[in-house]
Amino acid sequence: MTGACAGDDRHGLIGRREWLRLGATGAAALGLPACAAWEGDASSAELPPLRARAGPGDADWDDVRAHFLVEPGTAYLNNASIGMPPRQVVDAVAAGYRAMAELPARGRSDLSARIAEHVVPGLAKLFSVRPDELTLTRNASEALHLQSIGVALGPGDEVLITSQEHPAGRRPWEFRQVREGIRVNEVFIPSPLPPEEEVLSRFEDAITPRTRAVAFCHVTRGGHLYPVEAICRLARERRLVSLVDGAQAVGQFPVDLTSLGCDAYSVSLHKWMLAPAGTGFLFVRRDARDRIRTAFAPDATPEQPQFDPPGTAAFPVRAAIGTAVDFVATLGLEAVEARCRFLSDHLKSRLAEVSGVTLLSGARDRSAPGSTIFEKEDLDAVAAVGAIEASISSHIDEHQRDGHNAIRISTHIYNTTEQVDRFVEALARTTG
Repeated sequence: MTGACAGDDRHGLIGRREWLRLGATGAAALGLPACAAWEGDASSAELPPLRARAGPGDADWDDVRAHFLVEPGTAYLNNASIGMPPRQVVDAVAAGYRAMAELPARGRSDLSARIAEHVVPGLAKLFSVRPDELTLTRNASEALHLQSIGVALGPGDEVLITSQEHPAGRRPWEFRQVREGIRVNEVFIPSPLPPEEEVLSRFEDAITPRTRAVAFCHVTRGGHLYPVEAICRLARERRLVSLVDGAQAVGQFPVDLTSLGCDAYSVSLHKWMLAPAGTGFLFVRRDARDRIRTAFAPDATPEQPQFDPPGTAAFPVRAAIGTAVDFVATLGLEAVEARCRFLSDHLKSRLAEVSGVTLLSGARDRSAPGSTIFEKEDLDAVAAVGAIEASISSHIDEHQRDGHNAIRISTHIYNTTEQVDRFVEALARTTG
C-alpha cells in the first residue's frame, strides 16, 4: 500500500484502518486525502448526495435524514438547546484529531490553513460580511462576553437590555455593573411578542440620556423573533452601540449581518447550524471597532482588532465548521427555513386539537421558523419533559420563564410530521 491511502505523511496522515471507520467524507471535508475506493468504506461514503430541496414536505427531505446519526426510534425535538451534527461533521472532527495525533505540528498547520482559507471565508459569505469582521469563539456565550466587555463605558453609563435575554446575554452586563459601576436598564418585552410598533415604542421609551448601548436577542429562547433591523436603526439614530445575540437565529433562516445594521452579533454554531459542539463566532462591524475593543491585546488597533482569545484552539473542531457550512449551504437556508416552518405549522395545527393547550408563539413575522412554545392547563412543564421522553423517546424542553409554565419544541430539517404527531398524542395523554 502506497501514497496517501497508506498513511503518506505528506498530507496529514490518515490511514486505511481509520478510513474504514470514518469513511472518506470526513477527511475529504477537511482537505485530507480521500480513499473512497477502499473496499468496505464506512457508510458515510455511501450517503445520498446532498442537493437543493424541491419542497418542504417529509418526502422531499427523506434522503437528508440519512445523514444524521440519531438513535433509531428517537425523535430529537430540542435543537434549540444543542444541534445534531450530520455524519459528515462527526467524521470531519474525528479525521482532524487523527491528523493531529499522527503528526501534531503538521496536523495543526493543515487544520489552521483550512480554518483561515475555507471556514472563515465560508461563514463570511453565508452571513454577508467580510472575513476580517469574524472571530471564531467556543459559543455565543463567549462571544457575548467579548462584545459586552469591549464596549467603552464608564460609571453611570447605561446599557439597555430586554426582559427576555438569555443569562449568557445578561451576565456580562451584570459583571460590569458590579465591577465598574455601569447601570443595566431592563425594558420589559411581553410574551407572546407584541407587534413591531409596540416593541420599538418600549425600546424608545426606555432610552435615557445615559444610555450608551442596546443589547438584545435576534430570536429569544422561546422563539420570539425581534424586529432587529428596526431596533438597530433606532440605535444608530440615537448614536448607541447595538449588540445582538444570534444564538437562536443563525441556521434557521437566512441572516444578512450587513443588512441588519448591528455593530456586533454573537453566534453559536452548534445549534441550528449543525456544527460541532463548542463552536461559534463574534461579528464586529469594521466601522464599529473604535467603539468595541478587544479584551486581550493592549496594542490592538481598528485595523488589527485582535478579538481572538489567546492560546491553542480546538483546531479539528473549528475546521469541521466548514463541513457544516457546506452542508447547510448546499441545502440552502431558504429551504431550511421553509422546512422548519412547515414542521412548526404542522405542530401548531395539531396542538390546536388538544384540550387545554394555549399557544404562545406568535404570527410568522414574530416567531422563528423552528421553535414553538405552548402551555397545557395544569401540566408542569419540567415534569412533562422527563415523562414524555421516557414514554415515547422524544427529546423536548421546558420554558418556565417570562411568566410561562411552557414546553418548547424545536423542530429541524431531520424531523418528520410523524414524530410531531407522536409527541402531540403523548401530550394529550399527559397530565399533572
